[in-house]
Amino acid sequence: MRIHFHGAAHTVTGSQHLIEINGSRLLLECGLYQGKRDESFARNRSFKFDPRSVDAMILSHSHIDHCGNLPNLVKQGFKGSIYLTKPAAELTDVMLRDSGHIQESDAEYLNKKRRARGEPLIEPLYTQQDAEAVSENFVPKNYGEEFEPAPGVKARFVEAGHILGSAAMSLELTEKGRKVRFWFSGDIGRYHLPLLRDPILPDDADFLLMESTYGDKPHRGPQLAYEEFREVVRRTQERGGKVIIPAFAVGRTQELVYWLNTMMHEDGIKMMPVYVDSPLAVNASDVFKRFADTFDEETRTFVRENRHPALDFERLTYVRSVEESKALNERREPMVIISASGMAETGRILHHLKNNIENANNTICIVSWQAPETLGRRLAEREKQVKIFGEIYNVRAEVSTIGGLSGHAGQDLLMQYALAGNGKKRKVFLVHGEEKPASILQGKLRDVGIRQAEYPEMHSSAEL
Repeated sequence: MRIHFHGAAHTVTGSQHLIEINGSRLLLECGLYQGKRDESFARNRSFKFDPRSVDAMILSHSHIDHCGNLPNLVKQGFKGSIYLTKPAAELTDVMLRDSGHIQESDAEYLNKKRRARGEPLIEPLYTQQDAEAVSENFVPKNYGEEFEPAPGVKARFVEAGHILGSAAMSLELTEKGRKVRFWFSGDIGRYHLPLLRDPILPDDADFLLMESTYGDKPHRGPQLAYEEFREVVRRTQERGGKVIIPAFAVGRTQELVYWLNTMMHEDGIKMMPVYVDSPLAVNASDVFKRFADTFDEETRTFVRENRHPALDFERLTYVRSVEESKALNERREPMVIISASGMAETGRILHHLKNNIENANNTICIVSWQAPETLGRRLAEREKQVKIFGEIYNVRAEVSTIGGLSGHAGQDLLMQYALAGNGKKRKVFLVHGEEKPASILQGKLRDVGIRQAEYPEMHSSAEL
Protein backbone atom coordinates (compact mmCIF):
# COMPACT_ATOMS: atom_id res chain seq x y z
CA MET A 1 0.00 0.00 0.00
CA ARG A 2 1.23 3.46 -0.90
CA ILE A 3 0.25 7.12 -0.47
CA HIS A 4 0.85 9.86 -3.04
CA PHE A 5 0.92 13.55 -2.02
CA HIS A 6 -0.71 15.42 -4.90
CA GLY A 7 -1.80 18.58 -3.07
CA ALA A 8 -1.13 20.67 0.05
CA ALA A 9 2.47 19.38 -0.02
CA HIS A 10 4.97 22.18 0.63
CA THR A 11 1.97 24.51 0.48
CA VAL A 12 -1.30 25.06 2.36
CA THR A 13 -4.01 24.83 -0.28
CA GLY A 14 -5.23 22.23 -2.77
CA SER A 15 -5.34 19.21 -0.42
CA GLN A 16 -5.19 15.95 -2.34
CA HIS A 17 -3.75 12.62 -1.15
CA LEU A 18 -4.14 9.31 -3.01
CA ILE A 19 -3.89 5.91 -1.30
CA GLU A 20 -3.31 2.76 -3.38
CA ILE A 21 -4.35 -0.48 -1.69
CA ASN A 22 -5.39 -3.91 -3.00
CA GLY A 23 -5.47 -2.61 -6.55
CA SER A 24 -7.89 0.20 -5.60
CA ARG A 25 -7.37 3.95 -5.43
CA LEU A 26 -8.80 5.95 -2.53
CA LEU A 27 -8.57 9.75 -2.69
CA LEU A 28 -8.47 11.86 0.48
CA GLU A 29 -9.64 15.42 -0.32
CA CYS A 30 -9.87 17.22 -3.64
CA GLY A 31 -9.22 20.88 -2.92
CA LEU A 32 -8.62 23.97 -5.01
CA TYR A 33 -5.08 25.30 -5.12
CA GLN A 34 -5.06 29.06 -4.47
CA GLY A 35 -2.20 31.36 -5.50
CA LYS A 36 -1.14 33.17 -8.67
CA ARG A 37 -4.12 33.08 -11.01
CA ASP A 38 -2.53 31.52 -14.09
CA GLU A 39 -0.67 28.93 -12.02
CA SER A 40 -3.81 28.13 -10.00
CA PHE A 41 -5.90 27.66 -13.13
CA ALA A 42 -3.35 25.28 -14.66
CA ARG A 43 -2.90 23.25 -11.45
CA ASN A 44 -6.60 22.93 -10.79
CA ARG A 45 -7.50 21.97 -14.35
CA SER A 46 -4.98 19.07 -14.51
CA PHE A 47 -4.70 16.03 -12.23
CA LYS A 48 -1.55 13.91 -11.80
CA PHE A 49 -3.75 10.81 -12.02
CA ASP A 50 -6.68 9.74 -14.14
CA PRO A 51 -9.89 10.67 -12.24
CA ARG A 52 -11.56 7.65 -13.89
CA SER A 53 -9.11 5.38 -12.05
CA VAL A 54 -10.15 6.57 -8.58
CA ASP A 55 -12.56 4.13 -6.90
CA ALA A 56 -13.75 6.23 -3.96
CA MET A 57 -13.07 9.42 -2.07
CA ILE A 58 -13.23 10.60 1.55
CA LEU A 59 -13.66 14.28 2.40
CA SER A 60 -12.76 15.76 5.79
CA HIS A 61 -14.71 19.02 5.50
CA SER A 62 -16.28 21.65 3.28
CA HIS A 63 -13.65 24.36 2.87
CA ILE A 64 -12.79 25.06 -0.76
CA ASP A 65 -9.09 24.20 -0.34
CA HIS A 66 -10.27 20.68 0.57
CA CYS A 67 -13.35 20.15 -1.62
CA GLY A 68 -13.27 22.88 -4.28
CA ASN A 69 -11.90 20.85 -7.19
CA LEU A 70 -14.49 18.08 -6.94
CA PRO A 71 -16.43 19.48 -9.93
CA ASN A 72 -13.38 18.95 -12.14
CA LEU A 73 -12.80 15.48 -10.71
CA VAL A 74 -16.37 14.40 -11.54
CA LYS A 75 -16.35 16.25 -14.86
CA GLN A 76 -13.22 14.34 -15.86
CA GLY A 77 -14.71 10.92 -15.19
CA PHE A 78 -14.73 10.07 -11.47
CA LYS A 79 -17.74 7.82 -10.79
CA GLY A 80 -17.13 6.64 -7.22
CA SER A 81 -18.69 7.46 -3.86
CA ILE A 82 -17.66 10.53 -1.89
CA TYR A 83 -17.86 9.79 1.86
CA LEU A 84 -18.32 12.71 4.28
CA THR A 85 -20.27 13.58 7.43
CA LYS A 86 -23.93 14.53 7.17
CA PRO A 87 -23.42 18.27 7.95
CA ALA A 88 -20.46 18.33 5.55
CA ALA A 89 -22.62 16.87 2.78
CA GLU A 90 -25.06 19.79 3.00
CA LEU A 91 -22.33 22.41 3.38
CA THR A 92 -20.18 21.05 0.56
CA ASP A 93 -23.10 21.12 -1.85
CA VAL A 94 -23.72 24.76 -0.92
CA MET A 95 -19.99 25.59 -1.18
CA LEU A 96 -19.53 24.03 -4.61
CA ARG A 97 -22.63 25.58 -6.15
CA ASP A 98 -21.47 28.98 -4.95
CA SER A 99 -17.94 28.34 -6.20
CA GLY A 100 -19.25 27.45 -9.65
CA HIS A 101 -21.33 30.62 -9.69
CA ILE A 102 -18.31 32.72 -8.67
CA GLN A 103 -16.10 31.08 -11.31
CA GLU A 104 -18.63 32.04 -13.96
CA SER A 105 -19.28 35.56 -12.59
CA ASP A 106 -15.60 36.47 -12.23
CA ALA A 107 -14.85 35.20 -15.73
CA GLU A 108 -17.74 37.27 -17.11
CA TYR A 109 -16.59 40.41 -15.24
CA LEU A 110 -12.98 40.05 -16.41
CA ASN A 111 -14.02 39.22 -19.98
CA LYS A 112 -15.85 42.56 -20.26
CA LYS A 113 -12.55 44.32 -19.70
CA ARG A 114 -10.56 41.89 -21.83
CA ARG A 115 -13.04 42.25 -24.67
CA ALA A 116 -12.74 46.04 -24.52
CA ARG A 117 -8.95 45.78 -24.64
CA GLY A 118 -8.99 43.22 -27.45
CA GLU A 119 -7.46 40.53 -25.22
CA PRO A 120 -8.28 36.80 -25.39
CA LEU A 121 -11.28 35.79 -23.27
CA ILE A 122 -10.93 33.38 -20.35
CA GLU A 123 -13.07 30.38 -19.42
CA PRO A 124 -14.31 29.67 -15.89
CA LEU A 125 -12.49 26.84 -14.16
CA TYR A 126 -15.87 25.11 -13.91
CA THR A 127 -19.52 26.09 -14.01
CA GLN A 128 -22.36 26.01 -11.52
CA GLN A 129 -23.83 23.09 -13.47
CA ASP A 130 -20.56 21.18 -13.04
CA ALA A 131 -20.71 21.89 -9.31
CA GLU A 132 -24.32 20.78 -8.93
CA ALA A 133 -23.49 17.35 -10.36
CA VAL A 134 -21.10 16.46 -7.52
CA SER A 135 -23.69 15.84 -4.79
CA GLU A 136 -25.01 12.80 -6.66
CA ASN A 137 -21.85 11.00 -5.51
CA PHE A 138 -22.24 11.90 -1.81
CA VAL A 139 -22.59 9.11 0.77
CA PRO A 140 -23.13 10.86 4.15
CA LYS A 141 -22.02 9.11 7.35
CA ASN A 142 -22.39 9.76 11.09
CA TYR A 143 -19.40 10.41 13.31
CA GLY A 144 -18.09 7.06 14.57
CA GLU A 145 -19.99 5.00 11.98
CA GLU A 146 -17.73 2.42 10.35
CA PHE A 147 -17.79 2.10 6.55
CA GLU A 148 -15.69 0.42 3.82
CA PRO A 149 -14.84 2.85 1.02
CA ALA A 150 -12.54 0.35 -0.71
CA PRO A 151 -11.55 -3.32 -0.28
CA GLY A 152 -9.32 -3.67 2.77
CA VAL A 153 -10.23 -0.24 4.18
CA LYS A 154 -12.34 0.28 7.30
CA ALA A 155 -12.99 3.95 8.00
CA ARG A 156 -14.75 6.17 10.52
CA PHE A 157 -15.06 9.92 11.04
CA VAL A 158 -13.97 11.63 14.27
CA GLU A 159 -14.75 15.21 15.38
CA ALA A 160 -12.06 17.67 14.17
CA GLY A 161 -13.51 20.84 15.74
CA HIS A 162 -12.57 23.01 12.74
CA ILE A 163 -15.95 23.87 11.14
CA LEU A 164 -19.41 22.33 11.24
CA GLY A 165 -19.18 18.75 10.02
CA SER A 166 -15.38 18.68 9.95
CA ALA A 167 -13.75 15.36 10.68
CA ALA A 168 -10.50 13.53 11.07
CA MET A 169 -10.39 10.07 9.50
CA SER A 170 -9.38 6.86 11.23
CA LEU A 171 -8.54 4.20 8.63
CA GLU A 172 -7.67 0.56 9.19
CA LEU A 173 -5.81 -0.65 6.08
CA THR A 174 -5.34 -4.36 5.35
CA GLU A 175 -3.37 -5.74 2.40
CA LYS A 176 -1.92 -9.26 1.94
CA GLY A 177 -2.50 -10.06 5.61
CA ARG A 178 -0.73 -6.92 6.83
CA LYS A 179 -2.77 -4.43 8.84
CA VAL A 180 -1.84 -0.79 9.55
CA ARG A 181 -3.67 1.99 11.33
CA PHE A 182 -3.72 5.31 9.49
CA TRP A 183 -5.08 8.62 10.80
CA PHE A 184 -5.66 11.73 8.68
CA SER A 185 -6.21 14.92 10.68
CA GLY A 186 -7.94 17.01 8.00
CA ASP A 187 -7.82 20.53 9.44
CA ILE A 188 -7.41 20.41 13.21
CA GLY A 189 -9.57 22.85 15.14
CA ARG A 190 -8.95 24.38 18.55
CA TYR A 191 -10.28 24.01 22.05
CA HIS A 192 -12.93 26.49 23.24
CA LEU A 193 -13.86 27.95 19.85
CA PRO A 194 -17.35 29.46 19.55
CA LEU A 195 -20.10 27.11 18.32
CA LEU A 196 -17.91 24.04 17.81
CA ARG A 197 -17.16 20.95 19.83
CA ASP A 198 -13.49 20.35 20.65
CA PRO A 199 -11.29 18.19 18.39
CA ILE A 200 -10.68 14.55 19.33
CA LEU A 201 -7.03 13.47 19.46
CA PRO A 202 -5.68 10.44 17.54
CA ASP A 203 -5.67 7.00 19.05
CA ASP A 204 -2.91 4.44 18.44
CA ALA A 205 -2.12 4.96 14.76
CA ASP A 206 0.93 3.71 12.87
CA PHE A 207 0.83 6.58 10.38
CA LEU A 208 -0.40 10.14 10.94
CA LEU A 209 -1.08 12.47 8.00
CA MET A 210 -1.34 15.84 9.69
CA GLU A 211 -1.73 19.53 8.91
CA SER A 212 1.05 21.95 9.90
CA THR A 213 -0.34 25.40 9.03
CA TYR A 214 0.69 27.01 12.32
CA GLY A 215 3.60 24.69 13.16
CA ASP A 216 5.79 27.67 14.01
CA LYS A 217 3.76 29.31 16.76
CA PRO A 218 1.07 28.78 19.38
CA HIS A 219 -2.10 30.86 19.24
CA ARG A 220 -3.27 33.28 21.83
CA GLY A 221 -6.43 32.11 23.55
CA PRO A 222 -9.76 32.73 21.77
CA GLN A 223 -10.78 35.15 24.54
CA LEU A 224 -7.81 37.44 23.79
CA ALA A 225 -8.68 37.32 20.09
CA TYR A 226 -12.28 38.20 20.92
CA GLU A 227 -11.13 41.20 22.97
CA GLU A 228 -8.87 42.43 20.16
CA PHE A 229 -11.69 42.04 17.65
CA ARG A 230 -14.06 43.95 19.96
CA GLU A 231 -11.51 46.79 20.16
CA VAL A 232 -11.27 46.94 16.34
CA VAL A 233 -15.05 47.23 16.13
CA ARG A 234 -15.17 49.87 18.88
CA ARG A 235 -12.54 52.23 17.45
CA THR A 236 -13.86 51.93 13.88
CA GLN A 237 -17.37 52.66 15.15
CA GLU A 238 -16.11 55.75 17.02
CA ARG A 239 -14.54 57.26 13.91
CA GLY A 240 -17.70 56.55 11.88
CA GLY A 241 -16.20 53.90 9.63
CA LYS A 242 -17.01 50.47 8.31
CA VAL A 243 -15.36 47.21 9.37
CA ILE A 244 -14.81 45.16 6.20
CA ILE A 245 -14.00 41.50 6.89
CA PRO A 246 -12.97 38.98 4.23
CA ALA A 247 -14.10 35.75 5.87
CA PHE A 248 -14.56 32.15 4.90
CA ALA A 249 -18.27 31.71 4.45
CA VAL A 250 -18.32 28.40 6.29
CA GLY A 251 -17.01 28.46 9.83
CA ARG A 252 -15.38 31.84 10.31
CA THR A 253 -18.44 33.89 9.29
CA GLN A 254 -20.68 32.06 11.76
CA GLU A 255 -18.13 32.51 14.57
CA LEU A 256 -17.85 36.24 13.87
CA VAL A 257 -21.64 36.65 13.88
CA TYR A 258 -21.82 34.82 17.21
CA TRP A 259 -19.13 37.10 18.68
CA LEU A 260 -20.71 40.30 17.33
CA ASN A 261 -24.01 39.16 18.82
CA THR A 262 -22.27 38.62 22.16
CA MET A 263 -20.40 41.95 22.23
CA MET A 264 -23.49 44.00 21.32
CA HIS A 265 -25.78 42.30 23.84
CA GLU A 266 -23.36 41.62 26.70
CA ASP A 267 -20.13 43.51 26.24
CA GLY A 268 -20.63 47.23 25.72
CA ILE A 269 -20.47 47.68 21.95
CA LYS A 270 -23.21 50.00 20.66
CA MET A 271 -25.74 48.34 18.43
CA MET A 272 -24.99 48.84 14.74
CA PRO A 273 -25.84 47.04 11.51
CA VAL A 274 -24.02 43.82 10.68
CA TYR A 275 -24.28 42.52 7.12
CA VAL A 276 -23.31 39.05 5.99
CA ASP A 277 -22.88 39.70 2.29
CA SER A 278 -22.27 36.34 0.69
CA PRO A 279 -24.98 34.12 -0.74
CA LEU A 280 -22.81 31.21 0.31
CA ALA A 281 -22.55 32.40 3.91
CA VAL A 282 -26.31 32.97 4.02
CA ASN A 283 -27.00 29.44 2.81
CA ALA A 284 -24.27 27.99 5.02
CA SER A 285 -25.71 29.71 8.09
CA ASP A 286 -29.05 28.08 7.32
CA VAL A 287 -27.26 24.69 7.39
CA PHE A 288 -25.65 25.61 10.73
CA LYS A 289 -29.08 26.31 12.19
CA ARG A 290 -30.37 22.91 11.00
CA PHE A 291 -27.49 21.17 12.78
CA ALA A 292 -27.65 23.19 16.00
CA ASP A 293 -27.55 19.94 17.97
CA THR A 294 -23.87 19.69 16.99
CA PHE A 295 -22.98 23.00 18.69
CA ASP A 296 -20.94 22.97 21.88
CA GLU A 297 -22.51 23.35 25.31
CA GLU A 298 -21.44 27.02 25.66
CA THR A 299 -23.39 27.97 22.55
CA ARG A 300 -26.48 26.03 23.58
CA THR A 301 -26.32 27.78 26.98
CA PHE A 302 -26.07 31.21 25.27
CA VAL A 303 -29.15 30.44 23.22
CA ARG A 304 -31.09 29.22 26.27
CA GLU A 305 -30.17 32.03 28.65
CA ASN A 306 -30.25 35.02 26.30
CA ARG A 307 -33.05 33.86 24.05
CA HIS A 308 -31.04 35.00 21.00
CA PRO A 309 -30.41 32.42 18.32
CA ALA A 310 -26.63 32.03 18.06
CA LEU A 311 -26.59 33.10 14.41
CA ASP A 312 -29.39 35.67 14.34
CA PHE A 313 -30.10 38.99 16.09
CA GLU A 314 -32.05 42.16 15.40
CA ARG A 315 -29.28 44.24 13.70
CA LEU A 316 -28.02 41.32 11.59
CA THR A 317 -28.95 41.17 7.90
CA TYR A 318 -28.15 38.33 5.54
CA VAL A 319 -27.73 39.99 2.13
CA ARG A 320 -29.07 37.88 -0.70
CA SER A 321 -29.34 40.04 -3.82
CA VAL A 322 -26.68 41.85 -5.85
CA GLU A 323 -28.72 45.06 -5.55
CA GLU A 324 -28.65 44.89 -1.73
CA SER A 325 -24.91 44.27 -1.84
CA LYS A 326 -24.23 47.26 -4.08
CA ALA A 327 -26.39 49.50 -1.88
CA LEU A 328 -24.06 48.91 1.11
CA ASN A 329 -21.32 50.86 -0.66
CA GLU A 330 -23.62 53.91 -0.90
CA ARG A 331 -24.15 54.03 2.86
CA ARG A 332 -21.82 56.00 5.13
CA GLU A 333 -22.85 55.09 8.70
CA PRO A 334 -20.80 52.68 10.86
CA MET A 335 -21.42 49.02 10.06
CA VAL A 336 -19.75 45.63 9.82
CA ILE A 337 -19.65 43.86 6.45
CA ILE A 338 -18.57 40.22 6.43
CA SER A 339 -18.11 38.86 2.93
CA ALA A 340 -16.41 35.98 1.14
CA SER A 341 -13.88 34.93 0.04
CA GLY A 342 -11.64 34.49 3.07
CA MET A 343 -8.46 35.25 1.10
CA ALA A 344 -10.12 38.13 -0.80
CA GLU A 345 -9.59 36.46 -4.16
CA THR A 346 -13.12 36.21 -5.55
CA GLY A 347 -16.71 37.22 -4.87
CA ARG A 348 -18.42 40.27 -3.41
CA ILE A 349 -15.62 41.10 -0.96
CA LEU A 350 -13.61 42.49 -3.89
CA HIS A 351 -16.30 45.10 -4.60
CA HIS A 352 -16.47 46.10 -0.91
CA LEU A 353 -12.71 46.44 -0.74
CA LYS A 354 -12.38 48.59 -3.84
CA ASN A 355 -15.16 50.89 -2.60
CA ASN A 356 -13.83 51.26 0.95
CA ILE A 357 -10.06 50.69 0.93
CA GLU A 358 -9.14 54.34 0.30
CA ASN A 359 -11.16 55.74 3.26
CA ALA A 360 -9.07 56.13 6.43
CA ASN A 361 -12.18 55.85 8.66
CA ASN A 362 -12.66 52.23 7.62
CA THR A 363 -10.93 49.07 8.82
CA ILE A 364 -10.09 45.96 6.83
CA CYS A 365 -9.98 43.16 9.37
CA ILE A 366 -7.99 40.03 8.43
CA VAL A 367 -9.15 37.13 10.58
CA SER A 368 -7.55 34.02 9.04
CA TRP A 369 -4.40 32.69 7.41
CA GLN A 370 -3.77 34.11 3.94
CA ALA A 371 -2.10 32.10 1.16
CA PRO A 372 0.91 33.61 -0.65
CA GLU A 373 0.14 35.66 -3.77
CA THR A 374 -3.45 36.37 -2.67
CA LEU A 375 -4.94 39.82 -2.13
CA GLY A 376 -5.56 38.89 1.50
CA ARG A 377 -1.84 38.18 2.03
CA ARG A 378 -0.89 41.51 0.42
CA LEU A 379 -3.25 43.34 2.74
CA ALA A 380 -2.01 41.42 5.79
CA GLU A 381 1.56 42.37 4.85
CA ARG A 382 0.51 46.05 4.78
CA GLU A 383 1.27 46.75 1.14
CA LYS A 384 0.56 50.42 0.39
CA GLN A 385 -1.06 49.73 -2.97
CA VAL A 386 -3.00 46.68 -4.17
CA LYS A 387 -4.60 45.65 -7.43
CA ILE A 388 -8.32 44.80 -7.46
CA PHE A 389 -9.97 43.75 -10.72
CA GLY A 390 -6.88 44.98 -12.54
CA GLU A 391 -6.97 48.51 -11.05
CA ILE A 392 -4.52 50.00 -8.50
CA TYR A 393 -5.92 51.23 -5.15
CA ASN A 394 -4.12 53.04 -2.31
CA VAL A 395 -4.58 51.33 1.06
CA ARG A 396 -5.67 54.19 3.34
CA ALA A 397 -8.04 52.16 5.52
CA GLU A 398 -6.65 50.69 8.73
CA VAL A 399 -5.62 47.05 8.27
CA SER A 400 -5.98 44.92 11.39
CA THR A 401 -4.92 41.27 11.61
CA ILE A 402 -6.25 39.05 14.39
CA GLY A 403 -4.35 35.76 14.31
CA GLY A 404 -5.94 34.36 17.44
CA LEU A 405 -9.24 33.99 15.58
CA SER A 406 -7.85 31.14 13.51
CA GLY A 407 -9.84 27.92 13.33
CA HIS A 408 -6.57 25.96 12.93
CA ALA A 409 -4.61 24.45 15.81
CA GLY A 410 -1.50 26.31 16.90
CA GLN A 411 1.89 24.71 17.50
CA ASP A 412 1.08 23.63 21.05
CA LEU A 413 -2.01 21.66 20.04
CA LEU A 414 -0.27 20.25 16.95
CA MET A 415 2.43 18.83 19.23
CA GLN A 416 -0.21 17.38 21.56
CA TYR A 417 -2.04 15.93 18.56
CA ALA A 418 1.06 14.23 17.15
CA LEU A 419 2.03 12.75 20.52
CA ALA A 420 -1.44 11.42 21.42
CA GLY A 421 -1.76 7.67 21.77
CA ASN A 422 1.43 5.98 20.65
CA GLY A 423 2.89 9.18 19.20
CA LYS A 424 6.59 8.37 19.56
CA LYS A 425 6.20 5.11 17.64
CA ARG A 426 4.37 6.42 14.62
CA LYS A 427 5.43 7.93 11.33
CA VAL A 428 4.15 11.46 10.74
CA PHE A 429 3.64 13.15 7.37
CA LEU A 430 3.31 16.94 7.64
CA VAL A 431 1.15 18.54 4.95
CA HIS A 432 -0.99 21.66 4.57
CA GLY A 433 1.82 23.96 5.68
CA GLU A 434 4.39 26.33 4.25
CA GLU A 435 8.05 25.34 4.55
CA LYS A 436 9.01 27.50 7.54
CA PRO A 437 6.22 26.48 9.96
CA ALA A 438 6.33 22.85 8.82
CA SER A 439 10.12 22.66 9.27
CA ILE A 440 9.93 24.18 12.75
CA LEU A 441 7.23 21.69 13.74
CA GLN A 442 9.23 18.84 12.20
CA GLY A 443 12.23 19.78 14.34
CA LYS A 444 10.16 20.00 17.51
CA LEU A 445 8.59 16.59 16.85
CA ARG A 446 12.03 15.04 16.41
CA ASP A 447 13.23 16.70 19.61
CA VAL A 448 10.51 14.93 21.62
CA GLY A 449 11.23 11.51 20.09
CA ILE A 450 9.16 11.30 16.89
CA ARG A 451 12.08 10.49 14.59
CA GLN A 452 9.98 9.74 11.53
CA ALA A 453 8.47 13.16 10.93
CA GLU A 454 8.52 13.92 7.21
CA TYR A 455 7.53 16.93 5.08
CA PRO A 456 6.83 15.27 1.70
CA GLU A 457 7.46 16.98 -1.63
CA MET A 458 4.59 17.66 -4.04
CA HIS A 459 3.76 14.54 -6.09
CA SER A 460 6.09 12.34 -4.02
CA SER A 461 4.90 9.07 -2.50
CA ALA A 462 5.62 6.79 0.46
CA GLU A 463 5.06 3.18 1.45
CA LEU A 464 2.57 2.52 4.24
